Amino acid sequence: MNEKLLTFLCLVMNVFFSIVIVILNKMLYIRVGFPNITLSMIHFIVTFFGLIVCEKVDVFCIKDVAVKGMVPIALTFCGFVVLTNLSLEHNTIGTYQVAKMLTTPCVIVMQAIFYQKKFSILVKLTLIPIILGVIINFYYDIRFNILGTIYAILGVLVTSLYQVWVNSKQKEFQMDPMQLLYYQAPLSAAMLFLVVPFLEPVGNTLNHSWTFTDILLILLSSIIAFFVNLTSYWIIGYTSPLTYNMVGHSKFCLLLLGGSIIFHESLALNQAIGITLTLIGIVFYARVKMKDSDQRKLHMTLEEGKQLYKN
Repeated sequence: MNEKLLTFLCLVMNVFFSIVIVILNKMLYIRVGFPNITLSMIHFIVTFFGLIVCEKVDVFCIKDVAVKGMVPIALTFCGFVVLTNLSLEHNTIGTYQVAKMLTTPCVIVMQAIFYQKKFSILVKLTLIPIILGVIINFYYDIRFNILGTIYAILGVLVTSLYQVWVNSKQKEFQMDPMQLLYYQAPLSAAMLFLVVPFLEPVGNTLNHSWTFTDILLILLSSIIAFFVNLTSYWIIGYTSPLTYNMVGHSKFCLLLLGGSIIFHESLALNQAIGITLTLIGIVFYARVKMKDSDQRKLHMTLEEGKQLYKN
């Protein structure tokens, strides 16, 4: 299959599955009160077994690398999933999703500081409405709480670091998304397995009166998590962390709609203003990046023409 077509399909699938898993996880937190870290661990285990099946049917081949090189990315993956799920658990879906939009400016700052990547003035200006919109939404969230805000901020920082590392590690080890995830998923599951007994009530989870619906929700959530992880790795590895973030924001309006319909989460006028500001910044960013991309392609074409003329 053409790589561009496959990337497009991954983008569509990622948006769809990300929306579904947010709604499923929110239902698990409200309906069952299922422990966050335990759910994340189950997601990682199911993802690993899904990759084993994929490898057996020759979807990809395992590449030998030093496991110690995967430890940092496995740690950030644990933090990324657990902290964003804790943010979802303690915030409304709208606030949870708006907070995630801070990942875009955070990725830009990290790439500029640690990788000396340059960004145009216009790209930097797009961050202003995004950041203002997030601040306004948090300030006027009718269910605002300090703990939820802390989880959201920590989640943004760790998620940004994780996305930057996934992109760089795939290039460093010359691995495709599935090869990298094959190592990272079981490592992350093992890390969470060690901390679950200290951080969550294992006894309460085991003694819970499980219904068929509860078990089905957990199973569906885990299977969908596999596809979210897989498509996320493909997008970040074959495009860029920023592209992944900007395309991912198309989930935003659909998640707000889902939160409003399913969980009866209302939006105040000031929150709507904050969300609108954020979306304006995102649209502006997308237009700037498209223009920059067109200019780079034109420059490369002109340079190639000059080389051919000289030869």
